Amino acid sequence: MTKIAILMPESTYQRQITPAHLRDLEAIADDTVRHFSDIESLQIDPEMAQAEVVITGWGSSRFSAACLDRLPNLRLIAHGAGTLRFLIDPVLLEHGIRVTSSAAANAIPVAEFTLSWILRWNKMLPFWETAYKQSPDSFPLRGNNKFAHIGNINKTIGIIGASKVGRHLLQLLQSFDMECLLADPFVSASDIAKLGASKVELSELLERSDIVSLNAPLLKETRGMIGTAELARMKDGALLINTARGPMIDHDALLRELQSERLSAVLDVTDPEPLPDDSPFLALDNVFLTPHVAGSLGTEIHRMTDSVISEIKLFLDKGELRHEVRLENWATAA
Repeated sequence: MTKIAILMPESTYQRQITPAHLRDLEAIADDTVRHFSDIESLQIDPEMAQAEVVITGWGSSRFSAACLDRLPNLRLIAHGAGTLRFLIDPVLLEHGIRVTSSAAANAIPVAEFTLSWILRWNKMLPFWETAYKQSPDSFPLRGNNKFAHIGNINKTIGIIGASKVGRHLLQLLQSFDMECLLADPFVSASDIAKLGASKVELSELLERSDIVSLNAPLLKETRGMIGTAELARMKDGALLINTARGPMIDHDALLRELQSERLSAVLDVTDPEPLPDDSPFLALDNVFLTPHVAGSLGTEIHRMTDSVISEIKLFLDKGELRHEVRLENWATAA
Protein backbone atom coordinates (compact mmCIF):
# COMPACT_ATOMS: atom_id res chain seq x y z
CA MET A 1 0.00 0.00 0.00
CA THR A 2 1.49 3.33 -1.11
CA LYS A 3 1.43 6.12 1.45
CA ILE A 4 1.32 9.71 0.22
CA ALA A 5 2.00 12.63 2.56
CA ILE A 6 1.03 16.16 1.59
CA LEU A 7 3.52 18.52 3.22
CA MET A 8 2.59 22.19 2.95
CA PRO A 9 1.19 25.00 5.10
CA GLU A 10 -2.56 24.95 5.66
CA SER A 11 -3.05 28.04 3.48
CA THR A 12 -1.21 26.44 0.56
CA TYR A 13 -3.12 23.19 1.05
CA GLN A 14 -6.46 24.98 0.87
CA ARG A 15 -5.48 26.75 -2.36
CA GLN A 16 -3.79 23.84 -4.07
CA ILE A 17 -5.59 20.61 -3.15
CA THR A 18 -9.20 20.45 -4.31
CA PRO A 19 -11.60 17.68 -3.24
CA ALA A 20 -11.18 16.17 -6.71
CA HIS A 21 -7.40 16.13 -6.30
CA LEU A 22 -7.75 14.46 -2.92
CA ARG A 23 -10.01 11.76 -4.39
CA ASP A 24 -7.45 11.09 -7.14
CA LEU A 25 -4.66 10.76 -4.59
CA GLU A 26 -6.71 8.51 -2.33
CA ALA A 27 -7.40 6.24 -5.31
CA ILE A 28 -3.67 6.01 -6.00
CA ALA A 29 -2.76 5.37 -2.36
CA ASP A 30 -5.71 3.23 -1.26
CA ASP A 31 -6.94 6.08 0.99
CA THR A 32 -3.57 6.45 2.76
CA VAL A 33 -3.19 10.19 2.18
CA ARG A 34 -2.64 12.70 4.97
CA HIS A 35 -1.77 16.36 5.19
CA PHE A 36 1.01 17.77 7.42
CA SER A 37 1.83 21.44 7.88
CA ASP A 38 5.47 20.86 8.85
CA ILE A 39 8.05 18.17 8.34
CA GLU A 40 8.59 17.54 12.06
CA SER A 41 4.95 16.41 12.42
CA LEU A 42 5.38 14.07 9.48
CA GLN A 43 8.61 12.59 10.80
CA ILE A 44 7.14 11.67 14.20
CA ASP A 45 3.93 10.15 12.81
CA PRO A 46 4.40 6.38 13.20
CA GLU A 47 2.43 5.52 10.06
CA MET A 48 3.08 8.36 7.64
CA ALA A 49 6.81 8.64 8.38
CA GLN A 50 6.88 5.51 6.22
CA ALA A 51 5.44 7.39 3.21
CA GLU A 52 6.98 6.65 -0.17
CA VAL A 53 5.76 9.87 -1.77
CA VAL A 54 5.68 13.41 -0.35
CA ILE A 55 3.89 16.25 -2.13
CA THR A 56 5.21 19.73 -1.41
CA GLY A 57 4.22 23.27 -2.37
CA TRP A 58 4.87 26.92 -1.57
CA GLY A 59 6.10 27.32 2.00
CA SER A 60 6.88 23.66 2.59
CA SER A 61 9.49 22.64 5.17
CA ARG A 62 13.02 22.02 3.93
CA PHE A 63 14.20 18.46 3.37
CA SER A 64 17.59 18.13 5.08
CA ALA A 65 19.95 15.16 5.05
CA ALA A 66 18.27 14.00 8.28
CA CYS A 67 15.25 12.98 6.21
CA LEU A 68 17.22 10.00 4.94
CA ASP A 69 16.86 8.44 8.41
CA ARG A 70 13.56 9.98 9.50
CA LEU A 71 11.68 9.20 6.28
CA PRO A 72 13.30 5.83 5.49
CA ASN A 73 10.90 4.74 2.71
CA LEU A 74 10.84 8.04 0.83
CA ARG A 75 11.20 7.48 -2.91
CA LEU A 76 9.72 10.59 -4.52
CA ILE A 77 9.32 14.28 -3.67
CA ALA A 78 6.70 15.79 -5.98
CA HIS A 79 6.83 19.58 -5.75
CA GLY A 80 3.63 21.36 -6.69
CA ALA A 81 5.44 24.59 -7.56
CA GLY A 82 8.63 25.68 -9.32
CA THR A 83 11.70 26.61 -7.28
CA LEU A 84 13.37 23.64 -5.59
CA ARG A 85 16.94 24.57 -4.67
CA PHE A 86 16.02 26.03 -1.30
CA LEU A 87 13.64 23.18 -0.46
CA ILE A 88 15.75 20.07 -0.83
CA ASP A 89 19.30 19.20 0.21
CA PRO A 90 20.80 17.62 -2.96
CA VAL A 91 22.28 14.85 -0.81
CA LEU A 92 18.81 13.28 -0.99
CA LEU A 93 19.16 12.95 -4.76
CA GLU A 94 22.61 11.44 -4.28
CA HIS A 95 20.94 8.70 -2.23
CA GLY A 96 18.43 7.88 -4.96
CA ILE A 97 15.40 9.91 -3.95
CA ARG A 98 13.67 11.15 -7.10
CA VAL A 99 12.41 14.70 -7.45
CA THR A 100 9.87 16.23 -9.81
CA SER A 101 8.43 19.73 -9.95
CA SER A 102 5.55 21.63 -11.51
CA ALA A 103 7.86 24.28 -12.96
CA ALA A 104 6.60 23.54 -16.47
CA ALA A 105 3.00 24.07 -15.38
CA ASN A 106 3.90 27.26 -13.52
CA ALA A 107 5.81 28.54 -16.57
CA ILE A 108 2.61 28.72 -18.62
CA PRO A 109 0.98 31.70 -16.87
CA VAL A 110 4.34 33.48 -16.58
CA ALA A 111 4.85 33.21 -20.34
CA GLU A 112 1.24 34.28 -20.94
CA PHE A 113 1.73 37.29 -18.66
CA THR A 114 4.84 38.27 -20.60
CA LEU A 115 3.14 37.82 -23.95
CA SER A 116 0.25 40.00 -22.81
CA TRP A 117 2.69 42.80 -22.02
CA ILE A 118 4.51 42.39 -25.34
CA LEU A 119 1.23 42.74 -27.23
CA ARG A 120 0.05 45.63 -25.07
CA TRP A 121 3.33 47.51 -25.36
CA ASN A 122 3.66 47.13 -29.12
CA LYS A 123 0.17 48.62 -29.52
CA MET A 124 0.99 51.37 -26.97
CA LEU A 125 -2.04 50.37 -24.88
CA PRO A 126 -0.60 51.70 -21.59
CA PHE A 127 -0.32 55.09 -23.29
CA TRP A 128 -3.79 55.03 -24.88
CA GLU A 129 -5.45 54.07 -21.61
CA THR A 130 -4.32 57.36 -20.11
CA ALA A 131 -4.18 59.63 -23.14
CA TYR A 132 -7.72 58.98 -24.35
CA LYS A 133 -9.22 59.82 -20.96
CA GLN A 134 -7.22 63.03 -20.81
CA SER A 135 -7.97 64.20 -24.38
CA PRO A 136 -10.67 62.21 -26.18
CA ASP A 137 -10.88 64.73 -29.03
CA SER A 138 -7.32 63.83 -30.09
CA PHE A 139 -8.54 60.58 -31.63
CA PRO A 140 -8.94 58.68 -33.99
CA LEU A 141 -5.34 57.99 -35.02
CA ARG A 142 -5.62 56.43 -38.46
CA GLY A 143 -3.60 58.46 -40.91
CA ASN A 144 -1.39 59.97 -38.21
CA ASN A 145 2.20 59.13 -39.15
CA LYS A 146 3.36 59.94 -35.63
CA PHE A 147 2.26 56.45 -34.64
CA ALA A 148 3.48 54.56 -37.71
CA HIS A 149 5.92 52.52 -35.61
CA ILE A 150 3.34 50.81 -33.41
CA GLY A 151 1.99 47.30 -33.94
CA ASN A 152 2.76 43.64 -33.39
CA ILE A 153 4.68 43.02 -36.58
CA ASN A 154 8.36 43.42 -37.49
CA LYS A 155 9.40 43.83 -33.86
CA THR A 156 12.36 42.13 -32.22
CA ILE A 157 11.84 40.29 -28.95
CA GLY A 158 14.87 39.32 -26.90
CA ILE A 159 14.56 36.48 -24.38
CA ILE A 160 17.29 35.99 -21.79
CA GLY A 161 17.34 32.35 -20.69
CA ALA A 162 16.02 29.20 -22.35
CA SER A 163 14.15 28.33 -19.17
CA LYS A 164 10.74 26.67 -19.16
CA VAL A 165 9.24 30.16 -19.19
CA GLY A 166 11.51 31.31 -22.00
CA ARG A 167 10.73 28.23 -24.09
CA HIS A 168 6.98 28.52 -23.62
CA LEU A 169 7.11 32.22 -24.44
CA LEU A 170 8.90 31.39 -27.68
CA GLN A 171 6.20 28.86 -28.48
CA LEU A 172 3.51 31.50 -27.96
CA LEU A 173 5.40 34.04 -30.07
CA GLN A 174 5.44 31.73 -33.10
CA SER A 175 1.92 32.94 -33.93
CA PHE A 176 3.21 36.48 -34.50
CA ASP A 177 5.38 38.12 -37.14
CA MET A 178 8.19 39.07 -34.80
CA GLU A 179 11.88 38.23 -34.75
CA CYS A 180 12.93 36.31 -31.64
CA LEU A 181 16.44 36.38 -30.20
CA LEU A 182 17.60 34.16 -27.34
CA ALA A 183 20.71 34.45 -25.17
CA ASP A 184 21.66 31.36 -23.17
CA PRO A 185 25.23 30.04 -22.91
CA PHE A 186 24.06 26.51 -22.09
CA VAL A 187 21.96 25.93 -25.23
CA SER A 188 23.30 25.38 -28.76
CA ALA A 189 22.38 27.50 -31.75
CA SER A 190 20.73 24.49 -33.41
CA ASP A 191 18.53 23.78 -30.40
CA ILE A 192 17.58 27.45 -30.15
CA ALA A 193 16.69 27.45 -33.85
CA LYS A 194 14.30 24.57 -33.17
CA LEU A 195 12.61 26.80 -30.59
CA GLY A 196 12.03 29.44 -33.26
CA ALA A 197 14.74 31.91 -32.25
CA SER A 198 18.25 32.97 -33.17
CA LYS A 199 21.08 32.42 -30.67
CA VAL A 200 22.94 35.64 -29.90
CA GLU A 201 25.20 36.95 -27.18
CA LEU A 202 23.56 39.02 -24.45
CA SER A 203 25.16 42.23 -25.73
CA GLU A 204 23.68 41.78 -29.20
CA LEU A 205 20.29 40.87 -27.81
CA LEU A 206 20.16 44.06 -25.77
CA GLU A 207 21.23 46.21 -28.72
CA ARG A 208 18.71 44.78 -31.19
CA SER A 209 15.59 44.09 -29.14
CA ASP A 210 12.54 46.31 -28.90
CA ILE A 211 11.45 44.32 -25.85
CA VAL A 212 13.73 42.31 -23.55
CA SER A 213 12.27 39.58 -21.33
CA LEU A 214 14.37 38.27 -18.44
CA ASN A 215 13.64 34.56 -17.93
CA ALA A 216 16.84 33.09 -16.48
CA PRO A 217 17.14 31.49 -13.02
CA LEU A 218 18.69 33.40 -10.14
CA LEU A 219 22.17 31.94 -9.68
CA LYS A 220 25.46 33.32 -8.45
CA GLU A 221 26.35 33.96 -12.08
CA THR A 222 23.10 35.75 -12.94
CA ARG A 223 22.79 37.97 -9.88
CA GLY A 224 23.13 41.56 -11.09
CA MET A 225 23.52 40.43 -14.71
CA ILE A 226 21.61 43.48 -15.97
CA GLY A 227 23.54 46.52 -14.78
CA THR A 228 24.65 49.93 -16.01
CA ALA A 229 26.59 48.65 -19.03
CA GLU A 230 23.85 46.25 -20.11
CA LEU A 231 21.06 48.81 -19.78
CA ALA A 232 23.13 51.33 -21.78
CA ARG A 233 23.17 48.86 -24.68
CA MET A 234 19.39 48.79 -24.93
CA LYS A 235 17.66 50.74 -27.69
CA ASP A 236 16.06 54.07 -26.90
CA GLY A 237 12.41 53.43 -26.09
CA ALA A 238 12.92 49.73 -25.36
CA LEU A 239 10.96 47.85 -22.71
CA LEU A 240 12.51 45.55 -20.09
CA ILE A 241 10.24 42.86 -18.60
CA ASN A 242 11.35 41.01 -15.46
CA THR A 243 9.28 38.04 -14.32
CA ALA A 244 12.34 36.12 -13.06
CA ARG A 245 13.89 37.44 -9.85
CA GLY A 246 14.53 40.98 -8.70
CA PRO A 247 18.25 40.66 -7.78
CA MET A 248 19.12 39.84 -11.38
CA ILE A 249 18.84 43.57 -12.16
CA ASP A 250 20.87 46.38 -10.61
CA HIS A 251 17.92 48.48 -9.50
CA ASP A 252 19.99 51.63 -8.94
CA ALA A 253 21.14 51.49 -12.56
CA LEU A 254 17.63 50.72 -13.76
CA LEU A 255 16.19 53.63 -11.80
CA ARG A 256 18.60 56.05 -13.48
CA GLU A 257 17.55 54.85 -16.93
CA LEU A 258 13.87 55.01 -16.06
CA GLN A 259 14.18 58.50 -14.60
CA SER A 260 15.84 59.63 -17.82
CA GLU A 261 12.76 58.24 -19.64
CA ARG A 262 15.02 56.48 -22.17
CA LEU A 263 13.69 53.03 -21.20
CA SER A 264 10.53 51.59 -19.69
CA ALA A 265 10.04 48.50 -17.56
CA VAL A 266 7.51 45.93 -16.42
CA LEU A 267 8.60 44.57 -13.04
CA ASP A 268 6.67 41.67 -11.56
CA VAL A 269 9.61 41.09 -9.20
CA THR A 270 11.85 43.67 -7.55
CA ASP A 271 14.80 44.03 -5.21
CA PRO A 272 13.80 44.41 -2.45
CA GLU A 273 10.44 42.68 -2.72
CA PRO A 274 8.07 44.22 -1.94
CA LEU A 275 9.28 47.72 -2.58
CA PRO A 276 9.21 50.12 0.39
CA ASP A 277 6.44 52.73 0.45
CA ASP A 278 8.90 55.51 -0.39
CA SER A 279 10.50 53.73 -3.35
CA PRO A 280 11.09 56.14 -6.28
CA PHE A 281 9.94 53.39 -8.65
CA LEU A 282 6.39 53.92 -7.41
CA ALA A 283 6.33 57.50 -8.72
CA LEU A 284 7.41 56.72 -12.29
CA ASP A 285 4.94 56.58 -15.17
CA ASN A 286 7.22 54.43 -17.32
CA VAL A 287 7.50 51.52 -14.90
CA PHE A 288 4.61 49.10 -14.55
CA LEU A 289 4.71 47.24 -11.24
CA THR A 290 2.83 44.08 -10.32
CA PRO A 291 3.17 42.21 -6.99
CA HIS A 292 4.75 38.92 -8.16
CA VAL A 293 1.55 37.73 -9.86
CA ALA A 294 2.90 36.45 -13.18
CA GLY A 295 3.06 32.88 -11.86
CA SER A 296 0.16 30.62 -11.01
CA LEU A 297 -2.81 32.21 -9.26
CA GLY A 298 -6.31 30.97 -8.46
CA THR A 299 -7.37 28.23 -10.85
CA GLU A 300 -3.88 28.16 -12.40
CA ILE A 301 -2.57 26.67 -9.15
CA HIS A 302 -4.71 23.59 -9.78
CA ARG A 303 -2.77 22.91 -12.97
CA MET A 304 0.37 22.47 -10.86
CA THR A 305 -1.44 19.91 -8.71
CA ASP A 306 -2.68 18.13 -11.84
CA SER A 307 0.94 17.88 -12.94
CA VAL A 308 2.00 16.43 -9.58
CA ILE A 309 -0.71 13.77 -9.66
CA SER A 310 0.19 12.78 -13.23
CA GLU A 311 3.83 12.45 -12.21
CA ILE A 312 3.00 10.29 -9.18
CA LYS A 313 0.86 7.96 -11.30
CA LEU A 314 3.60 7.62 -13.91
CA PHE A 315 6.25 7.04 -11.25
CA LEU A 316 4.28 4.35 -9.44
CA ASP A 317 3.20 2.62 -12.66
CA LYS A 318 6.42 2.75 -14.69
CA GLY A 319 9.12 4.33 -12.52
CA GLU A 320 9.27 7.27 -14.94
CA LEU A 321 8.92 11.05 -14.57
CA ARG A 322 8.26 13.64 -17.27
CA HIS A 323 9.57 16.58 -15.27
CA GLU A 324 12.33 15.05 -13.18
CA VAL A 325 14.93 17.35 -11.66
CA ARG A 326 18.21 15.48 -11.80
CA LEU A 327 21.33 15.97 -9.73
CA GLU A 328 23.43 16.94 -12.76
CA ASN A 329 21.05 19.86 -13.45
CA TRP A 330 20.68 20.96 -9.85
CA ALA A 331 23.18 23.82 -10.01
CA THR A 332 21.32 25.58 -12.83
CA ALA A 333 17.77 24.74 -11.76
CA ALA A 334 15.49 27.61 -10.76
